[in-house]
This record gives sequence, structure tokens and C-alpha cells, in this order.
Amino acid sequence: MIRVLLAEDMHVVRTALAALIDLEPDLTVVASVGRGDEVLAAVDATHPDVAVLDVEMPGADGVSVAKSLRERAPGVKIMILTALGRPGTVRGAMQAGATGFVLKNAPAAQLIDGIRAVAEGRMVLQPELAAAAMQFGSSPLTPRESDVLERVADGSSVRDVAETLFLSEGTVRNYLTAILDKLGARSRVDAVRIAQTNGWI
Repeated sequence: MIRVLLAEDMHVVRTALAALIDLEPDLTVVASVGRGDEVLAAVDATHPDVAVLDVEMPGADGVSVAKSLRERAPGVKIMILTALGRPGTVRGAMQAGATGFVLKNAPAAQLIDGIRAVAEGRMVLQPELAAAAMQFGSSPLTPRESDVLERVADGSSVRDVAETLFLSEGTVRNYLTAILDKLGARSRVDAVRIAQTNGWI
């Protein structure tokens, strides 16, 4: 029996997916949560074999949760579920340790077969998405610049970023200037868009 954790913020979708998975004789949903920041506790409590994570969730996005799971529960296989097949998201999910990536508009059988494949240690990724993801280069940002931009993406002000990262506000502004230059961005918002599209943050 393959034990599945399901993390999806839309209640109707989550309920429908859980019912669909539970119809299979070899699959069972052992946990169902609606927020990214609820996943780790649910994993600790239920010990699933596969975690199916929506990319966009309140609390923490699926890619961030995947990174945390890889460190905390490396035995749990990860499948990313999303409505958008952005290449940058695919790349980020793969780097975070996900071995499965399924679009929400895929046939139900593809999701079910994907869970089985991921549980067996196989990669599940549509060929066109894999090819597109590989077209993007590695991030031009340093780890510290990525930290700064991730916090800007979350809506933090220069002061907030400085306090969180124990930097001066002037240093944060210098990092932001460097980020805009490296990404060829017109503004912080544009820099965030470019970095997220490419899967760099």
C-alpha cells in the first residue's frame, strides 16, 4: 500500500483528489492539508511514502516545502501538482528534490500512475516540460542576493530585509542594485518576475 500525503489549498480540489486516490486498491491518503506550513507536521505524524504538493499554497509554496522535506524526511518521494507548467517552476521543483511533476489539467490516470512511479523511485515529467526546464541556465545571483530577492518577493521592505538578514539598509540596497544589473531588470518587481520565471528563487 502506497501512503500518500496531499497538500492542496483549494478544499474542493483536495477532497476530490483524495477521493480519487482512495479508490485505488494500492493507494491510500494518510494526510490531507490545505497549507504549505502544515506539511512537515503531517509528514511527522503519518509517515507517507509520497507527498503530492500543490505549487501555490498559503504558508509555504510547494517548492519550498519540497526543499524542507528533502532535509527532514529524505525517504518521502515528492510530486509537484500545479495548474501552470512554467519551466522555471519545473526546474526549481527538480532542484528541490521533486521527482514528479503533474499538471492539474492532466488526466486522472496520469496522476495515479505518476504517484505509483514516484513511489518506485522513477521520474515523472512531461518531455516538453523537461526540455523547456533544461533550457534555462543556472542562476547568476549569489546565495546572498537570492536571499535578498526572496524576501523582496514576499513583500519585505529594505528595512525588513536588513533586519532579517542582519545587514545594513545600505548593504541591502547595494545587493538590490547588483541584482537589477545582473538580471537586466527595470525594477524590483521585474527582478522578482524574472527570477521566479527562471526558477532562481
